[in-house]
Amino acid sequence: LERPAPAVTTLDGRPREVRPCDPDGPLVAEVVKTASDPYVGRISLVRVFSGTLRPDETVHVSGHGMEDRGHEDHDVDERVGALSAPFGKQQRTLGHCIAGDLACVAKLSRAETGDTLSSKDDPLLMEPWQMPDPLLPLAIQAHSKADEDKLSQGLARLVAEDPTMRLEQNQATHQVVLWALGEAHADVALERLRSRYGVQVDVVPYKVSLRETFAGRAAGRGRHVKQSGGHGQYAICEIEVEPLPGGSGIEFVDKVVGGAVPRQFIPSVEKGVRAQAAKGVAAGHPLVDVRVTLRDGKAHSVDSSDAAFQTAGALALREAAGETKIHLLEPVAEVSVLVGDDYVGAVMSDLSGRRGRVLGTEQTSGGRTVIKAEVPEIEIGRYAIDLRSLSHGTARFSRRYARHEPMPQQIAERVREEVRVAS
Repeated sequence: LERPAPAVTTLDGRPREVRPCDPDGPLVAEVVKTASDPYVGRISLVRVFSGTLRPDETVHVSGHGMEDRGHEDHDVDERVGALSAPFGKQQRTLGHCIAGDLACVAKLSRAETGDTLSSKDDPLLMEPWQMPDPLLPLAIQAHSKADEDKLSQGLARLVAEDPTMRLEQNQATHQVVLWALGEAHADVALERLRSRYGVQVDVVPYKVSLRETFAGRAAGRGRHVKQSGGHGQYAICEIEVEPLPGGSGIEFVDKVVGGAVPRQFIPSVEKGVRAQAAKGVAAGHPLVDVRVTLRDGKAHSVDSSDAAFQTAGALALREAAGETKIHLLEPVAEVSVLVGDDYVGAVMSDLSGRRGRVLGTEQTSGGRTVIKAEVPEIEIGRYAIDLRSLSHGTARFSRRYARHEPMPQQIAERVREEVRVAS
């Protein structure tokens, strides 16, 4: 009664007035903690703000506002199991749970920490929690085949229990990345995976999603001709490649005249070019921001086929890549650091040492300053730890992807050498 209830709305966003701590009001409860028991399964610790929660009734579970953490928005009806009150290792059975009480609810399979429970006939949504962003990436892989089978389920349970943790399946680098708040948080998560869910994982170097692009114009000829008795393969195509501004993707232009490449095979050339671009042409990273123009080619009335022209298109793009310099593009993040005035100089110097460009500073209340900068993501993988050390634990930062831009030549050469050694 001494504290107003959190803001409550209907699912379509209309405000709803709820009297604090009213057992006879509409049901509004929040999942404040999620745990997994090896025998019982998922257990949700629920705090009731309004109304009365009873065992075996069907409630509406709403989860919104944390999709960026890997917790998808959902609206589902679920049946509440038995209610109990935790008392050490014991669970005391409850007949009901009124406003102001806490209760453990078993077998709410979709409910996660921060979700709202309400009546299925009057679904409501509480204001989501303001969580700190997990900014320390931890790339992991299963230690063995047995661990691989249990990894996805263990990670799903781990993230459901802890809303400050984010799970990312990075399609560009093919890594499983667990984002944590810091080293201690990451260590606890790995230990929980091992001891509670029986999953042993190895930590591997975190990779950022690099890309490639052409530095200048180039031409390539793809010749795929095989005659080995019977039905052969015949496809020849000539392309021209030119760089485009950042963010343009891959453009394919058909400028064949006189039917040198039959119309039905032009999409095949494009398919082959795009497939090769996805694999990369220099260091195995996707090719972006180029225009590929099909200029000429040759076909055979019998031996030409869709597969042959796909192969020829890929060969032509690889040949064109050998005729010019290929730039490696690295992701750049916009970083905002809130730090005490005493540490501004040290933080700005550190950002410059990470190849960062300081865009400006802004004074805030309490003797603190916001520093805005653009920094290559490859340089800030462990910035959450380094910044804590630099500022004696008093600073915090946020980051968001800005764009990809060319990597300095010496660093690009080092990356290419690492690829060559690995292969």
